[in-house]
Amino acid sequence: MRAILPGRNNQNNRIVLGLLEAVERESAQSQRRLAAELGIALGLVNIYLKRCVNKGLLKMAQAPARRYAYYLTPQGFAEKARLTLEYMSYSFELFRRARAECASVFEAARSQGYNRVVFAGVSDLAEIARICALEAGIQIAAVVDQQSSLSTFSGVSVVASFEKVEGEFQAVVITDLKAAQETFAAAVEWVGIDRVLVPSMLGVRVGSESVASSTTTAYSSG
Repeated sequence: MRAILPGRNNQNNRIVLGLLEAVERESAQSQRRLAAELGIALGLVNIYLKRCVNKGLLKMAQAPARRYAYYLTPQGFAEKARLTLEYMSYSFELFRRARAECASVFEAARSQGYNRVVFAGVSDLAEIARICALEAGIQIAAVVDQQSSLSTFSGVSVVASFEKVEGEFQAVVITDLKAAQETFAAAVEWVGIDRVLVPSMLGVRVGSESVASSTTTAYSSG
């Protein structure tokens, strides 16, 4: 769940935790390798390493071939443990929030008599939404994701476009974490805004207003 709405401080802590974990596993790995593992720019790795050294979390030693090795200090081990616990608590809270919002979305869908929907976006949120949909007795026709290379996700077919969804469905649930706003716009263009359901935690907006959820009539892809 780390990908859901990471704030600036959470992003910073994620990088520090990843850096400390990587250094603990292998002290002499290159900054380029660390950058690839953490998914950040090479220059940022250097900045974070220096910051951790200055804070006393890491110590630096000369290594062969004009390289440096980094080692966790006792303070670094303590900080890694603290950040790990913080991340676990953060992830659990995000899961609870996502589950509650998805349950609310499907409650709204059921109130409109909807029993078959499409998810837009392969993600951790889609996995949570699938659980909530099953609990609400709502069938998932497919997951639409143009960027995914998967053929199935959590037992549901993944297709590249709404045109390829087999059978009838009544609404689209936005589950894209990387480009929710763009995916929302594409879904609205295909089925209309009244048939697009959005967990509010995604921060999708229409004009100056946030979107919670909306539903109306049935849609058939055939």
